[in-house]
Amino acid sequence: MTISPTDLYCPRIRTREGGPELSRIVAGMWRMHEWDMNVGQRVAFIEACLALGVTSFDHADIYGDYGVESLFGAALRAQPSLRGRIELVSKCGIRLISGKHPRHGIQHYDTSAAHIVASAEASLRQLHTDHLDLLLIHRPDPLMDFDEIAGAFTRLQQAGKVRHVGVSNFTRHQFECLNRRVPLATNQVEFSPLATGAMFDQTFDGLQDLGVAPMVWSPLGGGRLFTSSDARAVDVRTVAGEIAARMEQPLASVLFAWIMALPSRPIPLTGSGRLEAIRDAVAGAGIRLAREDWFRLLRAARGHEVA
Repeated sequence: MTISPTDLYCPRIRTREGGPELSRIVAGMWRMHEWDMNVGQRVAFIEACLALGVTSFDHADIYGDYGVESLFGAALRAQPSLRGRIELVSKCGIRLISGKHPRHGIQHYDTSAAHIVASAEASLRQLHTDHLDLLLIHRPDPLMDFDEIAGAFTRLQQAGKVRHVGVSNFTRHQFECLNRRVPLATNQVEFSPLATGAMFDQTFDGLQDLGVAPMVWSPLGGGRLFTSSDARAVDVRTVAGEIAARMEQPLASVLFAWIMALPSRPIPLTGSGRLEAIRDAVAGAGIRLAREDWFRLLRAARGHEVA
């Protein structure tokens, strides 16, 4: 299957019944502070993503030493019409050691209601918006109180500051405990051919059972699938390259297609400011791998045959 670049357009997906509708590929912003873009270039980048149908942008309050949201917000201030065409996702619950927050003496988690609400309101100010489309708890907190988190989420939703809520990096049991108290739109977890745990530890199975689509961070192994000399990365790269050559597709597109083939409907995040990389991800949404090719990649990822 050959997809012309002019034919590329990212489809959309609803994460669950009553949940948010996101683009099938989400643009991850955690490295935006490294992209050396001025405001005009950031506006152009967002518009280029929209032209591909990538309308959802993933943030966290801590990204870029608490600075990425303000960089993105400056683009929205410069071009206010963009806000109505995009979905903003952000995360909270981690306190970093930072000169911007000198009272944090140690890096730690904070999922108290006060911190969740304060973080969400700070994200609104930084992003120059009156609401977040989706707010996630960034990491499970050993001191988290499910009732307190649910109460903070409900308070933000009732105030119109957050439309949908979810979590990130939660186990199946943790997700289900909180989901019983407040409907969760997604669980954003690490997954790639180099990190397949979510496929076997019930994370994806549990979400599929609930009809909830996971979001996936680091779908290309943080770039290691292209650069690492580790035997597993080399094996995956070799097999994916053979499939890509046969299908006349970019290697990255085949890897994104492999992830999106799972029945839990994973929604991958990109992590690049290069439009070519985002185009490759979008192309992956239009590729259907043969079952044997999918298992060839699984075999390379795990280093052994299925039994």
